[in-house]
Amino acid sequence: MRRYLYDGSLEDAPVERFDVVLVGQGIAGLYTALRLDPSLKCALLAKSDPQTSSSWLAQGGIAAVMIAEDARASHIEDTLVAGAGLCDEKAVRMLIAEGPRDVQTLIDWDVPFDLDDTGNVRLTREGGHSANRILHCGGDATGRGVTQRLAEIAGGRPNLWIRDQAFLIDVIVEDGETAGVLAWDNGYRIFQAPHVVLCTGGIGQNYEYTTNPASSTGDGIAAALRAGAVVQDMEFVQFHPTALMSRDPSRRFFLISEALRGEGAVLRNVQGERFMQGSHPLAELAPRDIVTREIMREMERTGSTFAYLDSTHRSSEYLRDRFPTIHEECLRQGIDIARQWIPVRPVQHYMMGGIRTGLDAMSNVPGLYSVGETACTGVHGANRLASNSLLECLVFGRHCAQSIGSSGRRVRTGAVPAPRPPLPAGKADLPELRWLLRHRMMRNAGIVRRTQDMRDTLAFVRDMKNTLETAAVATLDHVELLDMATVSEAVLAAALDRTASVGAHFRESDPEEAAEVADLSIPPQGGTPS
Repeated sequence: MRRYLYDGSLEDAPVERFDVVLVGQGIAGLYTALRLDPSLKCALLAKSDPQTSSSWLAQGGIAAVMIAEDARASHIEDTLVAGAGLCDEKAVRMLIAEGPRDVQTLIDWDVPFDLDDTGNVRLTREGGHSANRILHCGGDATGRGVTQRLAEIAGGRPNLWIRDQAFLIDVIVEDGETAGVLAWDNGYRIFQAPHVVLCTGGIGQNYEYTTNPASSTGDGIAAALRAGAVVQDMEFVQFHPTALMSRDPSRRFFLISEALRGEGAVLRNVQGERFMQGSHPLAELAPRDIVTREIMREMERTGSTFAYLDSTHRSSEYLRDRFPTIHEECLRQGIDIARQWIPVRPVQHYMMGGIRTGLDAMSNVPGLYSVGETACTGVHGANRLASNSLLECLVFGRHCAQSIGSSGRRVRTGAVPAPRPPLPAGKADLPELRWLLRHRMMRNAGIVRRTQDMRDTLAFVRDMKNTLETAAVATLDHVELLDMATVSEAVLAAALDRTASVGAHFRESDPEEAAEVADLSIPPQGGTPS
């Protein structure tokens, strides 16, 4: 693996010095930054503005036990069941025990959570949950509501230097310790810091069909691998069961939140028949991997490219008030969800795996942290429970900030990567390679996986990665595609290693989950910088 993605010398690159560099301006990056000691000088970088982050697009809410009628033990059990036996129980217990504290912090910071008729925070239910414990903002605009408020607060913090057009190239490591990042910000720029926090989101753009924004190309995970970080659970890629069938499949798919199913919407095949009642005791509210596979089976059985979500039992007024974003988007596409069924299909949505971290959010590389979808904390196991991801951003973001505050590490002022010899100009057709990668990952490392297909795709990815690594890095498109190839290689290698189907990882050759191998025995990847 190529260590750094630049050619020539960086001796003329501007150098900035900070106590902490955070990469990513979604909820994970913003909340972590706001929980840091305000005496620390921090850079908050991202390759695009917060309004294009996955956090901003998140329709689902935040799961937390906020009332006496609910119980932490129930939330823990729901999380462990969804994770199919592969969750880190210690991490899960910390998440659920401490989550209400961080949700209360958001309330104290005036995040506009929805209220019920009595003026208390309104709690709803989503798939896999046994009680009403989901908080929302603006009905189905929770991510936007939380991100917008956190960004407002961050903009007023004098210790935060915010830059939303800085593209992460690499994590700088010196003598085995984190020393900053190399980014492209109108040219190469070095941000020296003893603490780097990667919050770059997921890997959705590695798949042909996804709800993720264009920025979700796995940059943080790829840079961490090049820096010697360990990644884990990369085989567990979650597909959301219900995305609106797009007129243009090359665009990001619009997510139809499972909160709609929590309010009684049901799934039907193209013949109008319900099909989830006999598949799982929770029917439409079963864990996402189960609902996703059942939809795919019905699509295959009926020869269709979609199924239907039926919310016509609710009035137009109710749906407009409770799900304004979904209601508006469907109307824009000619669908009145109070009178017409919504055509939906499963698409890539979330990455359970990522940079392996401890409870303090730090990786195996001293000073390198990760929070949010980029990280693998162990709370999700083989399949994430709905609305636990935003809670994870909060709890582990706070722990990350506390760990940094007590570390005592100082900036290494000489941390500039050495010059690299020039490489020949590349001749690869980058747009064509990108399309092929996304197409093959969707077909062969998606909802249903087959051994030979994965092997063939892994060979293709490694050949493409070698082509990109041995050519001069001339554009950010080159860097981004190489990041995508690096992450895809990790996904495929992990998927081939795990021979039993479990959670979101479903192998057609072995469709039954095998309890004896559904453990944490699959070896992690990475750990040795090139």
